Amino acid sequence: MDVALGSIVVSFAVIALVMWAWRVLNWLWLKPKRLERCLREQGLSGNPYRVFYGDMKEMRMIVKEAKSRPINLSDDILPRAMPFHHHIIKKYGKNSFMWVGPVPRVNIMEPELIKEILSKNDVFKKAKPNPLARLLIGGIAFYEDEQWAKHRKILNPAFHVEKLKNMLPAMYLCCSQMMSKWEMLLSKKSSCDLDVQPYLDNLTGDVISRTAFGSSYEEGRTLFELQKEQAELTRQIVQSVYIPGWRFLPTKINKRMKEINNELVAIMSEMIIKRERSMKLGVAGQDDDLLSLLLTSNMREIQEHGNNKDMGMSFEEVIEDCKAFYFAGQESTSNFLLWTMVLLSIHPEWQVRAREEVWKAFRNNKPDFDGLNHLKIVTMIMNEVLRLYPPAATVIRTINKDTKLGNMTLPLGIELLLPIILVHSDHDIWGKDATKFKPERFSQGIANATKNQQVSYLPFSWGPRICIANNFALIEAKLALVMILQRFSFKLSPSYTHAPTYAVNLRPQHGAHLTLSKI
Repeated sequence: MDVALGSIVVSFAVIALVMWAWRVLNWLWLKPKRLERCLREQGLSGNPYRVFYGDMKEMRMIVKEAKSRPINLSDDILPRAMPFHHHIIKKYGKNSFMWVGPVPRVNIMEPELIKEILSKNDVFKKAKPNPLARLLIGGIAFYEDEQWAKHRKILNPAFHVEKLKNMLPAMYLCCSQMMSKWEMLLSKKSSCDLDVQPYLDNLTGDVISRTAFGSSYEEGRTLFELQKEQAELTRQIVQSVYIPGWRFLPTKINKRMKEINNELVAIMSEMIIKRERSMKLGVAGQDDDLLSLLLTSNMREIQEHGNNKDMGMSFEEVIEDCKAFYFAGQESTSNFLLWTMVLLSIHPEWQVRAREEVWKAFRNNKPDFDGLNHLKIVTMIMNEVLRLYPPAATVIRTINKDTKLGNMTLPLGIELLLPIILVHSDHDIWGKDATKFKPERFSQGIANATKNQQVSYLPFSWGPRICIANNFALIEAKLALVMILQRFSFKLSPSYTHAPTYAVNLRPQHGAHLTLSKI
């Protein structure tokens, strides 16, 4: 009897081992080769599949080489900022694919195909990231279907134009504080050299803290420092092949990322609980920040459905959305402002034109919401900066079944890469000067600049899932730029090094050293 039982156990163990081996073989070789054959039959080109790593080793090598040296101010930034994507498209053309481990990722650069992908949420889904990467940004950024629709509905009122107007004073206060710091540096000299990057990081951190949560940057410093470290760890893991189950291993990075997340959740939880308590007590002055607007909208949604809490956000979901606000609201806008100052330093004639427009509109007065929206030259400049240095440099989508797209039939198991920054620099769309800074291309609006190919300009993505906070970022950046132009002129410092690099966002690898002069 014992012998028979032992034989059964051994048989099950052998079967389980064979099944596991088959699944590994299929994951690492059979499925990737089948997908590669399918893509090549449809005229797509790319490197041959290499077991497990795909293109990841070559990608790391090319990225490391690109980051090892700066570029000239006049150079196209793509070979440095997106070196592997640029390499693949240069080698194989727009109809190409690359390998992220055993998963092929197809480049999609035709505006009409991009439009179809971004307009069909039910077909083209958000790609599931490395689970550890979701510790940095989760929430609405990765929700799908009914859950996404629910969150979008609850969050929309917080970003209504009228609500943004009410946030302008808080933004102005934060900008004024940064201006005061710069004026102190210039109190005894006509000019000074400084790296503006940490100042702009602090500014946008202060803005998102005050407008979203009613606190100052100093109070939120712990959150930002934690998320900054989390972002750097995320940059490291997204450059590696994800092995299912790897996140459960107690590696140094895994442990630290989870520790940071636990700290962030604890801080956010305390913040939300305090705000809910204040709102119940009717404490004045906290009804127009994003957190209060979110909580109010969430409660309204629950009450409208007979106090059914399933119709609103859970406490954990509120935390995830708050984490996303904190990170995206700070880093994306900071980078946008930074590259605007760099490009206006490289092209001083546009800085002069923008300042003249600002002086004409406001003199030395406090900028107002309507006045900011009527600045044509400043808007042209900002549109061009967003074209060359978009916050969302790439968008990734996946499919859950074989899907028709244009003339292609895409098989289940592939991912779609929308390289926004490459589309923004496509000579076929923007002309031979596509990589040059020319704000005048937007003099007649975005539609004219894109020759009515509306989905060839999408710095905040496009369609139903367009960035919910795009207007918030635009008004914040415009206000800050206007206030800087009112008080200072700036140019590149002799120590400035042009080294744009991309991981989660486009950042200057060595900071942004400028020479500031008081006007």
